[in-house]
Amino acid sequence: MGLQGRAQPGRADDQLTRKLITPVRIVWKSDQGKIANAERLLQPGNGQADLGNRNLCVMQSTREGNPGILLDFGKELHGGIQVVTGLWKGNQPVRVRIRLGESVSEAMSEIDTVKGATNDHAMRDFETKLPWLGRFETGNSGFRFLRIDVLDGDVTLLLKEVSAISIYRDIPYLGSFRCSDTLLNKIWQTGAYTVHQNMQEFLWDGIKRDRLVWVGDMHPEVAAIHAVFGHNGVVNKSLDLSRDITPIPGWMNGISAYSMWWILIQRDLYLYQGDKVYLAAQKTYLAKLAAHLAGKIDANGAEILDGNRFLDWPSSEDPKAVHAGLQALMVLSLSAAAELLTTLEDQAAARICTEAVTRLKKNVPPVNDSKQAAALLSLSGLIPAGEGDRVISAGGAANFSTFYGYYMLQAMAKKGNYTGALQNIREYWGGMIKLGATSFWEDFNLAWIPGAAGIDAPVPAGMKDIHGDFGAWCYKGFRHSLCHGWASGPTPWLTEHVLGIKVIAAGCSVIRIEPHLGDLAFAEGFFPTPHGLLKVKHRKLGNGKIESVIRAPKGVKIIRG
Repeated sequence: MGLQGRAQPGRADDQLTRKLITPVRIVWKSDQGKIANAERLLQPGNGQADLGNRNLCVMQSTREGNPGILLDFGKELHGGIQVVTGLWKGNQPVRVRIRLGESVSEAMSEIDTVKGATNDHAMRDFETKLPWLGRFETGNSGFRFLRIDVLDGDVTLLLKEVSAISIYRDIPYLGSFRCSDTLLNKIWQTGAYTVHQNMQEFLWDGIKRDRLVWVGDMHPEVAAIHAVFGHNGVVNKSLDLSRDITPIPGWMNGISAYSMWWILIQRDLYLYQGDKVYLAAQKTYLAKLAAHLAGKIDANGAEILDGNRFLDWPSSEDPKAVHAGLQALMVLSLSAAAELLTTLEDQAAARICTEAVTRLKKNVPPVNDSKQAAALLSLSGLIPAGEGDRVISAGGAANFSTFYGYYMLQAMAKKGNYTGALQNIREYWGGMIKLGATSFWEDFNLAWIPGAAGIDAPVPAGMKDIHGDFGAWCYKGFRHSLCHGWASGPTPWLTEHVLGIKVIAAGCSVIRIEPHLGDLAFAEGFFPTPHGLLKVKHRKLGNGKIESVIRAPKGVKIIRG
């Protein structure tokens, strides 16, 4: 056997694919130094340096300064860059600065304390050397734009090719969604693409930062994965990682709510996939976690959770909203735990959960005009659906959040406010797309839009920078991730409520079809199940009724809602 590395157990590197992406346009060239034949970089290459040395991009530093160029690869992607160089005098490497950016302005920024540009979690701004007559690869981040600046004086850099190296899971988009509104179609696809980019070795929250497994963030991501890809082992692997590094009484990611989201994901995973062997492997941890949660209730039935008390960032400074949301999550997660433990025939552990839920339901905190609290309280049944919808619908998509927007939409659907939910999706997630997004962002606020420029061009004088000028808490300015999986909620929501596909029994053995077209004329799509693809097509008739065509795979029982 030759010298070779030994595979590491549990790694999923063999599932990752790399693809070279050619730039689609030149966004900017400096007026210092000299740049000639830059359009050469927009032509696909073969990744091979050669002695022909013809038709190359020339970047020459002069007494006037050093040249720089900014390239656009057309969409957000995860990976690095490949540079193929030519033959120049001196045979010496040329020192350059590489800047990757999720927006044009981030790729043009400096790492300072002004607008928050960083190298946190992934190097996106660094100096390196390009070889003479060779190929060089570098970078490992999330980006759409690339800036290259020559740093050495009195040199000529010849570039044959500059490509992005897209690293991704080469898996088919089994699920689909198409309706009479092209914006909603684009939103569904963008949510699917966002979570796909974050399906790396583990299921991350963001491909630039944090590139970590945050269990709460995973919940809407896993819902999107089920709607688009069906089963994928990255979900199980990431859940197991979080379990194994968090012995009880610790909270996953240090956040009590995130341990509760772990339970809810396990329930959804079993519902969609029906893998009882995998579920049984969680039994010991699940029972201990459920008992630990049940011990965090006071004599009045109120949650008294410790650790980081967190729902999402926009609600983090409202302790009343956080308490209301945690109370609701206790009901939701312990109810789910009871279901799973009953399936696993641990009646004693299930009884601990149901008795805890009974105590919790005797204490209903006020909504406090928080859309986050209203969503969770409504979904848990602690408040009527109408009360939750009233708070959430006030002001349309104002005060929505990228993470909890999914649960706000779910609560609106519980009340039957599908038309209002569709409008909020168009306004909020569609607002990101109108600003140039090709993947959904870590945070977004409709109040940012007036006077703001998009992410795909230099910011004109007098306009705000939607990336660099906004953001709060841990994602101020350019630290803000523009590809964050927790923002993918509209994708599973449109599948569940517009296509009307609701899984009722484990392993998708029973599915209810109850479409809600709202203001749409038609909707159609596929949904992946362990038994094969389910196909639905709905059309609104002149009398307002919906005509449906449903083709289900063998092994799936369909109930019409």
